Amino acid sequence: MENLETIARLVCIIAREAGDYIRKERAGFSQEKVERKHAHDYVSYVDKGSERLIVKALQELVPEAGFITEEGTTKSEELRVKSEESSAAQPPLTWVIDPLDGTTNFIHGYAPYAVSIALLKDKEIQLGVVYEVCANECFYAWKGGGAWVETGSERGNRTSERLQVGTSAIGDALLCLQLPYNSDAYKPVITRLLQHFYGNVGSIRMIGSAAMALCYVAAGRLDAYAERYISQWDYMAGALIVKEAGGRVTNYDGSDDFTCGDSVVATNGIVHQSLLEGLKNALS
Repeated sequence: MENLETIARLVCIIAREAGDYIRKERAGFSQEKVERKHAHDYVSYVDKGSERLIVKALQELVPEAGFITEEGTTKSEELRVKSEESSAAQPPLTWVIDPLDGTTNFIHGYAPYAVSIALLKDKEIQLGVVYEVCANECFYAWKGGGAWVETGSERGNRTSERLQVGTSAIGDALLCLQLPYNSDAYKPVITRLLQHFYGNVGSIRMIGSAAMALCYVAAGRLDAYAERYISQWDYMAGALIVKEAGGRVTNYDGSDDFTCGDSVVATNGIVHQSLLEGLKNALS
């Protein structure tokens, strides 16, 4: 396998190609083509088409890697990184793919929505790429290489800037609290979280894309983000981007071993403990 920086840059190209497909399909998209996976959880042929494009390209890039994919277009989607015991059965390298993060946003033509691709070695994230379709921004990171955002339309005109998390304290922080599909279980929690933080932070946002919330933390556009009842493909790439930008990522319990769970807390580091305390109160 080539070095991680080279692979990360090649994955950026693949993510942009998937983004071009998504952008083209959105121009003539009809909500009649939407399928319902669960209550308030949607999928379209665009999600599946994007995933097939990405999987095919990644198979050629790193043939020995397995896959964890949201829409199950590859037979390797049954692979999961659930525990130390099961990780021994995983392939040495595993791609974790969300072909269209923010499907509800996409359906309504509401930004942001993105392509998210991460590469794992056992449970350790090696690289992450998130391409935001509407703004034409490609966020990427590789282990030990920092976090970056690539802008520009034409390959020869693209520029990359290094990302750095913000420096706001909790009283001035812009906080993202997402609303997961599991509304019955999470409604009491989000209600208490809003009561705890509303008026005590700079402001609160909900943007509809876990991958982009993480990237915005990495870029200093948000200072913190928390969400529960999400899957590995939602957060894996963005989590590495936050960490490489100088931020902190844990689960709701404050554990740094978050890659097997269904909750993520990502911050600039400064406000992390305050957010965890608010979550503890909301969950009690």
